[in-house]
Amino acid sequence: MKSIVLTGGGTAGHVTPNIALLKRLKEEGFKISYIGRKDGIERELITKLKIDYYGISSGKLRRYFDMKNFSDILRVVKGIKEASALIKKLKPSIVFSKGGFVSVPVVIGAKIHKIPVIVHESDITPGLANKMAMPFATKICTTFPETLEKVSDKKGIHTGSPIRNSLFSGTTREGLKICGFNYEKPVLLIMGGSLGSVKINDALRKSLDILLKKFQIVHICGKGNLDKSLTDMKGYSQFEYLSEELPNVFAACDIIAARAGSNSICEFLALKKPNLLIPLSKEHSRGDQILNAKSFEKQGFSKVLTEEELSPETLIENIESLYAERGKYSKCMKEAKVSNGVDEVIKLILQYSK
Repeated sequence: MKSIVLTGGGTAGHVTPNIALLKRLKEEGFKISYIGRKDGIERELITKLKIDYYGISSGKLRRYFDMKNFSDILRVVKGIKEASALIKKLKPSIVFSKGGFVSVPVVIGAKIHKIPVIVHESDITPGLANKMAMPFATKICTTFPETLEKVSDKKGIHTGSPIRNSLFSGTTREGLKICGFNYEKPVLLIMGGSLGSVKINDALRKSLDILLKKFQIVHICGKGNLDKSLTDMKGYSQFEYLSEELPNVFAACDIIAARAGSNSICEFLALKKPNLLIPLSKEHSRGDQILNAKSFEKQGFSKVLTEEELSPETLIENIESLYAERGKYSKCMKEAKVSNGVDEVIKLILQYSK
Protein backbone atom coordinates (compact mmCIF):
# COMPACT_ATOMS: atom_id res chain seq x y z
CA MET A 1 0.00 0.00 0.00
CA LYS A 2 1.25 3.49 -0.88
CA SER A 3 1.89 5.70 2.12
CA ILE A 4 2.73 9.34 2.66
CA VAL A 5 4.03 11.43 5.54
CA LEU A 6 2.78 15.01 5.68
CA THR A 7 4.59 17.59 7.77
CA GLY A 8 4.40 21.28 8.57
CA GLY A 9 3.49 23.37 11.59
CA GLY A 10 3.87 26.42 13.76
CA THR A 11 0.84 28.22 12.33
CA ALA A 12 -2.37 27.09 10.63
CA GLY A 13 -0.87 28.33 7.35
CA HIS A 14 1.60 25.44 7.44
CA VAL A 15 -1.20 22.93 8.01
CA THR A 16 -4.27 23.88 5.95
CA PRO A 17 -2.68 23.11 2.53
CA ASN A 18 -1.87 19.63 3.87
CA ILE A 19 -5.50 19.27 4.92
CA ALA A 20 -6.53 20.32 1.41
CA LEU A 21 -4.74 17.26 0.02
CA LEU A 22 -6.30 14.65 2.32
CA LYS A 23 -9.42 13.78 0.32
CA ARG A 24 -7.49 13.25 -2.92
CA LEU A 25 -4.71 11.30 -1.20
CA LYS A 26 -7.30 8.93 0.26
CA GLU A 27 -8.93 8.55 -3.17
CA GLU A 28 -5.52 7.64 -4.61
CA GLY A 29 -5.12 4.92 -1.97
CA PHE A 30 -2.46 6.49 0.26
CA LYS A 31 -2.11 5.64 3.92
CA ILE A 32 -1.55 9.04 5.55
CA SER A 33 0.56 9.91 8.59
CA TYR A 34 1.45 13.33 9.95
CA ILE A 35 4.61 14.43 11.79
CA GLY A 36 4.46 17.72 13.66
CA ARG A 37 5.43 19.31 16.95
CA LYS A 38 4.46 17.61 20.17
CA ASP A 39 2.42 20.60 21.31
CA GLY A 40 1.82 22.54 18.08
CA ILE A 41 -1.43 23.85 16.61
CA GLU A 42 -1.02 21.17 13.94
CA ARG A 43 -1.70 18.41 16.50
CA GLU A 44 -5.16 19.80 17.27
CA LEU A 45 -6.02 20.39 13.60
CA ILE A 46 -4.87 16.97 12.38
CA THR A 47 -5.98 14.62 15.18
CA LYS A 48 -9.60 15.78 14.88
CA LEU A 49 -9.47 14.51 11.27
CA LYS A 50 -8.59 10.99 12.47
CA ILE A 51 -5.12 11.06 10.85
CA ASP A 52 -2.27 9.24 12.63
CA TYR A 53 -0.20 11.96 14.31
CA TYR A 54 3.38 11.76 15.61
CA GLY A 55 4.99 14.53 17.64
CA ILE A 56 8.72 15.31 17.58
CA SER A 57 11.03 17.86 19.19
CA SER A 58 11.40 21.12 17.30
CA GLY A 59 13.45 24.27 17.77
CA LYS A 60 13.11 27.70 16.24
CA LEU A 61 16.22 28.97 14.44
CA ARG A 62 16.22 32.75 14.50
CA ARG A 63 17.81 35.17 12.04
CA TYR A 64 19.18 37.22 14.93
CA PHE A 65 21.41 36.47 17.91
CA ASP A 66 19.55 34.89 20.81
CA MET A 67 20.83 32.53 23.50
CA LYS A 68 17.84 30.30 22.76
CA ASN A 69 19.42 29.49 19.38
CA PHE A 70 21.94 27.26 21.14
CA SER A 71 19.36 25.22 23.06
CA ASP A 72 17.08 25.09 20.02
CA ILE A 73 19.89 23.58 17.91
CA LEU A 74 19.91 20.68 20.36
CA ARG A 75 16.14 20.34 19.94
CA VAL A 76 16.57 20.25 16.16
CA VAL A 77 19.20 17.51 16.45
CA LYS A 78 16.90 15.54 18.75
CA GLY A 79 14.06 16.13 16.28
CA ILE A 80 16.14 14.74 13.40
CA LYS A 81 16.80 11.55 15.39
CA GLU A 82 13.11 11.20 16.26
CA ALA A 83 11.97 11.94 12.70
CA SER A 84 14.50 9.51 11.23
CA ALA A 85 13.26 6.76 13.55
CA LEU A 86 9.65 7.48 12.58
CA ILE A 87 10.47 7.48 8.85
CA LYS A 88 12.20 4.13 9.28
CA LYS A 89 9.14 2.77 11.10
CA LEU A 90 6.47 4.22 8.79
CA LYS A 91 8.34 3.49 5.52
CA PRO A 92 6.48 6.17 3.49
CA SER A 93 6.52 6.20 -0.30
CA ILE A 94 7.00 9.97 -0.17
CA VAL A 95 7.10 12.97 2.21
CA PHE A 96 5.23 16.22 1.54
CA SER A 97 6.42 19.22 3.55
CA LYS A 98 4.52 22.47 3.96
CA GLY A 99 7.20 24.27 5.98
CA GLY A 100 7.67 25.54 9.50
CA PHE A 101 10.66 24.56 11.59
CA VAL A 102 9.24 21.16 12.57
CA SER A 103 9.43 20.14 8.90
CA VAL A 104 13.23 20.43 8.71
CA PRO A 105 14.01 17.32 10.84
CA VAL A 106 11.36 15.35 8.91
CA VAL A 107 12.80 16.30 5.52
CA ILE A 108 16.33 15.44 6.68
CA GLY A 109 15.07 12.15 8.15
CA ALA A 110 13.47 11.28 4.82
CA LYS A 111 16.70 12.06 2.97
CA ILE A 112 18.64 9.78 5.33
CA HIS A 113 16.33 6.91 4.33
CA LYS A 114 16.31 7.91 0.64
CA ILE A 115 12.62 8.79 0.61
CA PRO A 116 11.52 11.34 -2.05
CA VAL A 117 10.53 14.72 -0.61
CA ILE A 118 8.27 17.39 -2.10
CA VAL A 119 8.48 20.81 -0.43
CA HIS A 120 5.86 23.50 -0.93
CA GLU A 121 6.77 27.18 -0.52
CA SER A 122 3.79 29.47 -0.03
CA ASP A 123 5.45 32.88 -0.05
CA ILE A 124 7.22 34.81 -2.80
CA THR A 125 10.54 34.48 -0.96
CA PRO A 126 11.35 31.15 0.74
CA GLY A 127 11.27 31.10 4.53
CA LEU A 128 14.28 30.03 6.59
CA ALA A 129 12.88 26.57 7.34
CA ASN A 130 12.23 25.84 3.66
CA LYS A 131 15.64 27.25 2.70
CA MET A 132 17.15 24.64 5.01
CA ALA A 133 14.90 21.90 3.63
CA MET A 134 15.29 22.63 -0.09
CA PRO A 135 18.72 20.98 -0.60
CA PHE A 136 17.12 17.70 0.53
CA ALA A 137 14.02 18.07 -1.65
CA THR A 138 13.21 16.19 -4.84
CA LYS A 139 10.82 18.90 -6.10
CA ILE A 140 9.91 22.38 -4.81
CA CYS A 141 6.37 23.63 -5.44
CA THR A 142 5.59 27.34 -5.39
CA THR A 143 2.41 29.37 -4.91
CA PHE A 144 3.76 32.40 -6.78
CA PRO A 145 5.52 32.15 -10.17
CA GLU A 146 8.02 34.79 -8.96
CA THR A 147 9.39 32.26 -6.44
CA LEU A 148 10.83 30.08 -9.22
CA GLU A 149 13.61 32.65 -9.62
CA LYS A 150 14.75 31.87 -6.08
CA VAL A 151 14.90 28.05 -6.24
CA SER A 152 16.84 25.50 -8.27
CA ASP A 153 15.85 25.39 -11.98
CA LYS A 154 15.73 21.60 -11.90
CA LYS A 155 13.63 21.36 -8.75
CA GLY A 156 11.20 24.29 -8.94
CA ILE A 157 7.67 24.01 -10.30
CA HIS A 158 4.77 26.46 -10.05
CA THR A 159 1.71 24.60 -8.76
CA GLY A 160 -0.29 27.27 -6.97
CA SER A 161 -1.61 26.74 -3.47
CA PRO A 162 -3.70 23.69 -2.49
CA ILE A 163 -7.14 25.02 -1.54
CA ARG A 164 -9.54 23.07 0.66
CA ASN A 165 -12.66 22.02 -1.29
CA SER A 166 -14.65 22.35 1.92
CA LEU A 167 -14.25 26.14 1.71
CA PHE A 168 -16.73 26.19 -1.17
CA SER A 169 -19.40 24.23 0.71
CA GLY A 170 -20.59 27.00 3.04
CA THR A 171 -23.93 28.79 2.92
CA THR A 172 -24.76 32.39 3.77
CA ARG A 173 -27.74 31.31 5.85
CA GLU A 174 -25.66 29.03 8.07
CA GLY A 175 -22.87 31.61 8.36
CA LEU A 176 -25.28 34.28 9.57
CA LYS A 177 -26.74 31.80 12.06
CA ILE A 178 -23.30 30.95 13.48
CA CYS A 179 -22.58 34.65 14.03
CA GLY A 180 -26.06 35.59 15.25
CA PHE A 181 -26.46 38.01 12.32
CA ASN A 182 -29.30 38.89 9.93
CA TYR A 183 -29.64 40.00 6.28
CA GLU A 184 -30.09 43.69 7.09
CA LYS A 185 -26.44 44.82 6.93
CA PRO A 186 -23.39 43.60 4.99
CA VAL A 187 -20.93 41.37 6.86
CA LEU A 188 -17.29 42.28 7.44
CA LEU A 189 -14.90 39.47 8.39
CA ILE A 190 -11.73 40.48 10.26
CA MET A 191 -8.89 37.95 10.64
CA GLY A 192 -5.48 38.34 12.25
CA GLY A 193 -3.99 34.96 11.31
CA SER A 194 -4.23 31.74 13.33
CA LEU A 195 -2.24 33.28 16.19
CA GLY A 196 -4.16 36.56 16.11
CA SER A 197 -2.91 40.14 15.78
CA VAL A 198 -2.93 42.49 18.76
CA LYS A 199 -2.61 45.55 16.50
CA ILE A 200 -5.52 44.59 14.26
CA ASN A 201 -7.65 43.55 17.24
CA ASP A 202 -7.04 46.84 19.03
CA ALA A 203 -7.66 49.00 15.94
CA LEU A 204 -10.89 47.16 15.19
CA ARG A 205 -12.28 47.30 18.71
CA LYS A 206 -11.63 51.05 18.86
CA SER A 207 -13.53 51.38 15.56
CA LEU A 208 -16.60 49.31 16.44
CA ASP A 209 -18.94 52.20 17.25
CA ILE A 210 -18.51 53.60 13.74
CA LEU A 211 -18.16 50.38 11.72
CA LEU A 212 -21.20 48.75 13.32
CA LYS A 213 -23.39 51.51 11.88
CA LYS A 214 -22.74 50.05 8.40
CA PHE A 215 -21.59 46.46 8.98
CA GLN A 216 -22.12 43.34 11.00
CA ILE A 217 -18.66 42.23 12.08
CA VAL A 218 -17.31 38.73 12.66
CA HIS A 219 -13.88 38.86 14.28
CA ILE A 220 -11.45 35.93 14.40
CA CYS A 221 -9.09 37.31 17.03
CA GLY A 222 -6.72 34.43 17.92
CA LYS A 223 -6.31 32.23 20.97
CA GLY A 224 -6.62 34.09 24.27
CA ASN A 225 -7.68 37.34 22.56
CA LEU A 226 -11.42 37.38 23.22
CA ASP A 227 -12.72 40.57 24.85
CA LYS A 228 -15.45 39.44 27.25
CA SER A 229 -16.65 43.01 27.76
CA LEU A 230 -17.84 42.99 24.12
CA THR A 231 -19.63 39.64 24.25
CA ASP A 232 -23.13 41.10 24.16
CA MET A 233 -22.47 43.85 21.62
CA LYS A 234 -25.11 43.63 18.88
CA GLY A 235 -23.73 42.97 15.40
CA TYR A 236 -20.29 41.96 16.67
CA SER A 237 -19.34 38.28 16.95
CA GLN A 238 -15.85 37.21 18.05
CA PHE A 239 -14.12 33.83 17.91
CA GLU A 240 -10.63 32.69 18.88
CA TYR A 241 -10.43 30.40 15.84
CA LEU A 242 -12.82 28.85 13.32
CA SER A 243 -12.39 25.50 11.60
CA GLU A 244 -15.50 23.57 10.49
CA GLU A 245 -17.57 26.77 10.68
CA LEU A 246 -15.23 28.82 8.47
CA PRO A 247 -16.74 27.90 5.05
CA ASN A 248 -20.13 29.16 6.22
CA VAL A 249 -18.66 32.37 7.65
CA PHE A 250 -16.77 32.95 4.38
CA ALA A 251 -20.02 32.47 2.47
CA ALA A 252 -21.81 35.01 4.67
CA CYS A 253 -19.17 37.74 4.53
CA ASP A 254 -19.18 40.49 1.89
CA ILE A 255 -15.65 41.78 2.47
CA ILE A 256 -12.59 40.69 4.46
CA ALA A 257 -9.78 42.49 6.29
CA ALA A 258 -6.85 40.26 7.20
CA ARG A 259 -3.13 39.61 7.37
CA ALA A 260 -1.42 38.69 4.09
CA GLY A 261 -0.34 35.11 4.69
CA SER A 262 -0.21 33.43 1.30
CA ASN A 263 -2.60 30.58 2.09
CA SER A 264 -5.26 32.97 3.35
CA ILE A 265 -5.03 35.37 0.42
CA CYS A 266 -5.15 32.48 -2.07
CA GLU A 267 -8.34 31.33 -0.36
CA PHE A 268 -9.79 34.86 -0.65
CA LEU A 269 -8.92 34.79 -4.36
CA ALA A 270 -10.48 31.36 -4.90
CA LEU A 271 -13.65 32.54 -3.12
CA LYS A 272 -13.63 35.90 -4.99
CA LYS A 273 -13.92 37.88 -1.75
CA PRO A 274 -12.87 41.57 -1.90
CA ASN A 275 -10.21 42.04 0.76
CA LEU A 276 -8.11 44.57 2.64
CA LEU A 277 -4.66 43.19 3.44
CA ILE A 278 -2.70 44.42 6.47
CA PRO A 279 0.66 42.64 6.11
CA LEU A 280 2.90 41.94 9.08
CA SER A 281 5.62 44.60 9.19
CA LYS A 282 9.34 43.96 8.62
CA GLU A 283 9.88 44.79 12.26
CA HIS A 284 8.19 41.50 13.20
CA SER A 285 8.85 39.38 10.11
CA ARG A 286 11.13 38.85 7.13
CA GLY A 287 8.75 40.89 4.98
CA ASP A 288 7.10 37.98 3.15
CA GLN A 289 3.56 39.22 3.80
CA ILE A 290 4.46 42.65 2.41
CA LEU A 291 5.59 41.03 -0.86
CA ASN A 292 2.46 38.84 -0.97
CA ALA A 293 0.25 41.88 -0.48
CA LYS A 294 2.07 43.94 -3.13
CA SER A 295 1.66 41.13 -5.64
CA PHE A 296 -2.10 40.89 -5.02
CA GLU A 297 -2.48 44.67 -5.01
CA LYS A 298 -0.66 44.90 -8.37
CA GLN A 299 -2.98 42.26 -9.87
CA GLY A 300 -6.04 44.15 -8.62
CA PHE A 301 -7.16 41.47 -6.17
CA SER A 302 -6.62 43.38 -2.92
CA LYS A 303 -6.48 46.75 -1.22
CA VAL A 304 -3.46 47.19 1.08
CA LEU A 305 -3.01 49.07 4.36
CA THR A 306 0.47 48.87 5.91
CA GLU A 307 0.81 48.04 9.57
CA GLU A 308 2.71 51.29 10.10
CA GLU A 309 -0.32 53.23 8.82
CA LEU A 310 -2.87 51.15 10.74
CA SER A 311 -5.04 53.09 13.18
CA PRO A 312 -8.75 53.09 14.02
CA GLU A 313 -9.20 55.98 11.58
CA THR A 314 -7.30 54.42 8.66
CA LEU A 315 -8.97 51.06 9.25
CA ILE A 316 -12.42 52.64 9.00
CA GLU A 317 -11.42 54.65 5.91
CA ASN A 318 -9.98 51.64 4.07
CA ILE A 319 -12.83 49.27 4.96
CA GLU A 320 -15.43 51.78 3.74
CA SER A 321 -13.42 52.37 0.56
CA LEU A 322 -13.07 48.62 -0.06
CA TYR A 323 -16.81 48.09 0.32
CA ALA A 324 -17.60 50.98 -2.02
CA GLU A 325 -15.24 49.54 -4.67
CA ARG A 326 -15.93 45.84 -4.00
CA GLY A 327 -17.24 45.30 -7.53
CA LYS A 328 -13.90 46.31 -9.03
CA TYR A 329 -11.98 43.79 -6.92
CA SER A 330 -14.50 41.01 -7.55
CA LYS A 331 -14.23 41.57 -11.32
CA CYS A 332 -10.42 41.25 -11.27
CA MET A 333 -10.58 38.06 -9.22
CA LYS A 334 -13.21 36.51 -11.47
CA GLU A 335 -11.05 37.19 -14.53
CA ALA A 336 -7.90 35.72 -12.95
CA LYS A 337 -6.55 32.38 -14.15
CA VAL A 338 -6.05 30.43 -10.92
CA SER A 339 -4.30 27.05 -11.08
CA ASN A 340 -5.73 24.13 -9.14
CA GLY A 341 -3.01 23.59 -6.53
CA VAL A 342 -4.45 20.31 -5.28
CA ASP A 343 -4.41 18.70 -8.74
CA GLU A 344 -0.89 19.90 -9.51
CA VAL A 345 0.58 18.74 -6.20
CA ILE A 346 -1.17 15.36 -6.38
CA LYS A 347 0.31 14.80 -9.85
CA LEU A 348 3.80 15.32 -8.43
CA ILE A 349 3.15 13.08 -5.44
CA LEU A 350 2.01 10.27 -7.75
CA GLN A 351 4.94 10.84 -10.09
CA TYR A 352 7.64 10.73 -7.40
CA SER A 353 6.17 8.21 -4.94
CA LYS A 354 8.83 5.60 -4.26
